[in-house]
Amino acid sequence: MTVALMWEARAAEGRGGELLSWARAQRLPREPLRRETFAAPADRVLVVTWWDGGHDADVPELPDAPAELLRRPPHRWRFESVAVD
Repeated sequence: MTVALMWEARAAEGRGGELLSWARAQRLPREPLRRETFAAPADRVLVVTWWDGGHDADVPELPDAPAELLRRPPHRWRFESVAVD
């Protein structure tokens, strides 16, 4: 079973590049199976990490970014893989 962790945040006005750089620089205590970082309009940054385990697996998550970089606190979700098409 694989669990994907999604971390999404919206940057403070004009700070999208800084938030993206901050997110890319974050190191986790152990390496995920896979990690992808995305940028979107409105200064949004998304990081998805994939791990062995189910929904309740004990895996590291990205921390909150510094408050001055954020328009709002990050959203976090966990998803279990159900199929690879």
